[in-house]
Amino acid sequence: MKILLVDDDPDLLSVTSFALQQAGMLVVVANSFGSALAVFRSEHPDLAILDINLPGGSGFELCQAIRRESALPILMLTVRNEEADLIRALELSADDYLTKPYSPRTLIARVKALLRRAGTDGGYKSEAGGYRLDTGALELHVGDHTHHITPLESRLLQLLIANAGQPVATDRLLTHVWGRRAGGDRQLLKQLVHRLRQKLGESGATGHAIETVANVGYRLRV
Repeated sequence: MKILLVDDDPDLLSVTSFALQQAGMLVVVANSFGSALAVFRSEHPDLAILDINLPGGSGFELCQAIRRESALPILMLTVRNEEADLIRALELSADDYLTKPYSPRTLIARVKALLRRAGTDGGYKSEAGGYRLDTGALELHVGDHTHHITPLESRLLQLLIANAGQPVATDRLLTHVWGRRAGGDRQLLKQLVHRLRQKLGESGATGHAIETVANVGYRLRV
């Protein structure tokens, strides 16, 4: 499940992104109207969380632009609690509305409810090159083999499969797996990759399915 999170507050962006990742979701972020629209068009998220106050254009304008291209669920965020904002958001076909400050648990509950309503709440599922990931069941399927994986391994595979064939930067992997405010370093990442390589090897994969890209990070070979 891929979530687009848009907010111009870097601290809130970090905390909320980490909470969503801990809930098993793949998160792509943006901090302005222009960058959000670009990320939306390139990443094809399953749900969008939009702050109303953004550089380069309001969250209302962003909601309108996204709605012209997609029917994905949209959750609006704002520090204001005015009826006019709620009415405008609903008139622009936003699906829900949450006022800051909010708890991560409340946000995740709202997100899951929207995904259930949209029929896309079965966990993040993806496939690339014969590798099938189910974050809900914490399973990695390779051919006829099924591997039970840990939440950390699952979050690592989310990015690698979503970017199959392309290198993913080490810093981006560290942030997605452990979050900006949590523990995580390059040595731990190497150990995580090593464990996954062993599991993939048990499935008969030849060579390193997860390749090291010098001075960049890692890539899932497909």
